[in-house]
Amino acid sequence: LKGVTFGNNTFVAVGQSGKILRSTDNGSSWDNSTSPITENLYGATFGNNNFVAVGSGGKIVRSTDNGTSFDNASNTSSLLYGVTFGNNTFVGVGQNGEIVRSTDNGSTWNDAISPITTTLFGVTFGNDTFVAVGANGKIVRSTDDGSSWDNSTSTITTDLKGVTFSE
Repeated sequence: LKGVTFGNNTFVAVGQSGKILRSTDNGSSWDNSTSPITENLYGATFGNNNFVAVGSGGKIVRSTDNGTSFDNASNTSSLLYGVTFGNNTFVGVGQNGEIVRSTDNGSTWNDAISPITTTLFGVTFGNDTFVAVGANGKIVRSTDDGSSWDNSTSTITTDLKGVTFSE
């Protein structure tokens, strides 16, 4: 398993070969969810009563039934490692600086303009700002709901694999 998220009193975990598991009892027991793909899934998030997961081959899947089943939402060209939700916008990040966004609950996805070509591994949302991190210490941010992104100053050159926000 590569990623996990929580929403609507449900945990959803995603991983190898399109595996998706869900728990409605605080992680005590897990059931298989219906997955439409066999590619690896690396990240998952929850927003507006939808679960969204991203992975290899640019696969994006979503669930509108509390994680019971998932269907193909979209397919981009690059491997996607991370996904998050904020301000009614889903944002996914991945290989070669790929950034995609959806403003219709994950039904359709569009490319955002990325300022880098370095792989991005993680993304989060907080204080009306999306922040993504990646290889070689790269950090990018968006203050317009993921439409445009700019570089942030980073003092390191090692890979950053994840980022989070908490209030």
